[in-house]
Amino acid sequence: METRKRSLVKALVWNTIGFLTMTLVGLAATGSVSLGGAMALINTGLGFACYLIYERVWTRITWGRANV
Repeated sequence: METRKRSLVKALVWNTIGFLTMTLVGLAATGSVSLGGAMALINTGLGFACYLIYERVWTRITWGRANV
């Protein structure tokens, strides 16, 4: 079982990662529709991959877990 503090920290870290990823992709693109679509696809792919890795890393971290 996860503590509320652990869940909050995970959510904050994940949102920061997502914000930085979207910022970098946005900087690399222009305002065109085709690049906007490509940006969305890239962001979805990166977000999915990062999320999977992120969750797997957190399963190995014991900090903040309640022993029940």
